[in-house]
Amino acid sequence: MTDPILLTGATGFIGRHLTRQLAAAGYGLRALVRSTSDTTELQQLGVEIVEGDVTDWESVCRAVEGCRRVVHLANIYSMWEQDPSVYRRVNVEGTRRVAQAAAESGVDLFLHISTVAVFGRPHEVPFHERCAPGPELFSEYARTKFEADRVVEEFAVSHRLPLAILYPGSVLGPGDQKSSGRYVDDILHRRLPMAVFSDDVMTWVHVRDVADAVTRLLGRDDAAGARYVVGCHRLTMHQINDIIHQVSGVQLPRFEMPDWLARLSARMLTGLSAVTGRAPMWGLSTDIARTMSHSIQADGRRAERELGVEYTDIHTALEDTIRGN
Repeated sequence: MTDPILLTGATGFIGRHLTRQLAAAGYGLRALVRSTSDTTELQQLGVEIVEGDVTDWESVCRAVEGCRRVVHLANIYSMWEQDPSVYRRVNVEGTRRVAQAAAESGVDLFLHISTVAVFGRPHEVPFHERCAPGPELFSEYARTKFEADRVVEEFAVSHRLPLAILYPGSVLGPGDQKSSGRYVDDILHRRLPMAVFSDDVMTWVHVRDVADAVTRLLGRDDAAGARYVVGCHRLTMHQINDIIHQVSGVQLPRFEMPDWLARLSARMLTGLSAVTGRAPMWGLSTDIARTMSHSIQADGRRAERELGVEYTDIHTALEDTIRGN
C-alpha cells in the first residue's frame, strides 16, 4: 500500500469535493480534522482520521508522519471575523506548522492552496500566476494568505520543501456555505434589498475544477515548483445575477446600490458588528466591499494548457450551486 496523502481542511467546501475525487481515484488518504468536525463522510470514504488542528504542533506532526505528499487546504476563509486574530493564527501560523512538519519529514510534495486574492490588483489585467502582486491587498483574509504564501516559499528555499501552489478564483458549487454560496442563497431567498457592486468583475471557478487541478497536479512527477491560477470565467456581478435569474427564475432586486453607497454601508454595518458581535447584514463587510469594488480579473488558462483542466461553464456552476443550496 502506498503512503497516504495528508489533507488539511478536508471537511471544508473544497476539501470535501477533493476528498471524494481523490478517494474515487484510488488514493490512500489521511485527514487532520478538529474534534468538532463531522467526519462521517470521510470515514465512509475510507479516510484515515487524525484528530487535531493546524495550530497544534503535536497533532500536525502525527498527521504528517508517514505521508509523502501533503495538500494544505485548511484556512480561515471569510470576510469578517469577530476575533480577527484567528486569521493569523490559522492562515499564517497554522500554515507555518504544517510546512515545517512536512519539511522536517522530507515529503515529496507540499501542495499549498492559496487564492487569487493574494495578487490584489496587479497592473496587468487579467493577471496570471507569474504577475507581480499589486501594491495593496484588500482584506485580512488576503493579507494573511499572502503571508502564508511567503511562509511556504521560505521553507522551499531554507528546507528545500518541494512546493507547488494553486490560486483558485471565487469558487462555486454545491454545498458552499461561504461568501459565494451565501450570496447565491440570499438572491434565491430574496434577502438582498438591492444589488451591489453590479459592474465589478470577479473570476469564478467550479469547485469540481479546483479539485481536478489538485488531482492532476498530484499525478505529476514534476509538480514541485508549479504555480497555477485556477479559474477563467470573468463576469460582473450583474452578469452573475442574470444567470442566477435564468437558472432559478427568482426575481432579482429591483434596484442597484451605487458603489460609493455600498462602501459606506459596509463601513457602517462592520462598525455595528464590532458592537453586536454578529456578522454584517447581507455579508456586506468592509473587506468584501473593498475586494469586490477593486475587482479580481485572473487568467487561469495555463492550467488548461499544462494540466488539462477543462473549466465547467458558469451556467452549470451556478446550477450546481443552486441545487446544492
